[in-house]
Amino acid sequence: MQFGVFTVGDVTQDPTTGRVPTEAERVKAMVTIALKAEEVGLDVFALGEHHNPPFVPSSPTTMLGWIAARTSRLQLSTATTLITTNDPVKIAEDYSMLQHLADGRVDLVMGRGNTGPVYPWFGQDIRNGIALAVENYALLRRLWREDVVDWEGNFRTPLQGFTATPRPLDGVPPFVWHGSIRSPEIAEQAAYYGDGFLANHIFWPKEHTARMVGLYRQRFEHYGHGSADQAIVGLGGQVFMRKNSQDAKREFRPYFDNAPVYGHGPSMEDFTAQTPLTVGSPQEVIDRTLSFREYVGDYQRQLFLLDHAGLPLKTVLEQLDILGEEVVPVLRKEFAVGRPAHVPDAPTHASLKAAQESKAAQQNTAAQENTEKVGA
Repeated sequence: MQFGVFTVGDVTQDPTTGRVPTEAERVKAMVTIALKAEEVGLDVFALGEHHNPPFVPSSPTTMLGWIAARTSRLQLSTATTLITTNDPVKIAEDYSMLQHLADGRVDLVMGRGNTGPVYPWFGQDIRNGIALAVENYALLRRLWREDVVDWEGNFRTPLQGFTATPRPLDGVPPFVWHGSIRSPEIAEQAAYYGDGFLANHIFWPKEHTARMVGLYRQRFEHYGHGSADQAIVGLGGQVFMRKNSQDAKREFRPYFDNAPVYGHGPSMEDFTAQTPLTVGSPQEVIDRTLSFREYVGDYQRQLFLLDHAGLPLKTVLEQLDILGEEVVPVLRKEFAVGRPAHVPDAPTHASLKAAQESKAAQQNTAAQENTEKVGA
C-alpha cells in the first residue's frame, strides 16, 4: 500500500499572522514538501492542476520534472489532471516526457477540476464536462498505446496518421487513476478501462464515499478485470496532528475557521465528525485512517492533505515528520494484517512492465503452439 501527500497549491493568508506568501514562496514550498516527503519515507507526492487564483500549480509537469531531478524513489502523481480542458495530445506527450525523465516514477489522476470558469478559458463548455472526460480520455489511451492514430471526435480537430512523441517509457503508459467527488459516470469510466479510482474523500461523509467506491468495484468486476476486491482504489484525507489532541485542536482551529474551502461554515467538531478530516494526536489519525478500510475495503493508496488553510511551511514540515515517523509505519503494519493475498498492490512502472512482458510471452507461446499444430 502506498502512502503520500497531495497539494492543491493554494496561496492562503495565515490567519494567525495576517501574512500571505508570495507565489514564488508557495511554489518553492511545494517543492520543499515533496523533498521532505521522500526524506521521511512516504511513497507519493501528488500535485493538483489549477488555472486561477488563489492557486499556483498551472503546470504540473514543470514542477514534477524539477522534483524528479531531485528525488530517487518518490512516485510523482497529479492530484488532478484536467482531462476536460487539456488537449489529450498535449497530455500524452507531456507525461511521456516526464515519465522518461523520472525513470517511470509517474502516474496521473484524471479529473474535471472544481472551477467552472476554466472551461471557457480553454475553449470548452462546462455543460459538456462528462462527455469531454469520456472522449478525451479515450483518445489519450490510444495515443499512448498505438504508434499511429487516426481519430475523429466531437471536441477537437481530427488526427490523421499522428504519432505522439516521445513514446511511453518501455512501451508502458503511465498508470491512470480517475478522480471524482460525486460523479458515478467517472467511477464507471475507471471500471470500464480497469484503471484506478481515487475518491477525493475530503468533503463528503463516509456513506457517500462507500457508495462511489462500491459502484466502481462492482463495475470493475462486471467488465472482467478481476474480482471486486481487486479493483485499484485510492483515498484522500486531511489531518492536523500534535502530541496531544487538545494542542492540535487549539492550534488548527483558527486555520479551519478561516479556510476558504470550509471556513465560516460548520464547526470544526461537526466537520471532523461528518468527513475524514482528523485533528488530534497521531494515534487518533492512525485509528481514523484504519477505519477507512471498514467502508471501502482493502485499498492501494492513501494521500493526505497537509499544506492547506494557510498553514506555514514550518508547520507543514513538522506534520510530515510526525506522519513519516509515527503514523505511516503503524499504518503499513496494520493495513497488511488480514489483507488477502489476491488483492494487488498499487501499480508501478516496474509492475506494469512486468505484466506487459508476461502477457507478451504468453501470447508468443500460444502463437507458437498454434503454428506447431497447423504444421502437424
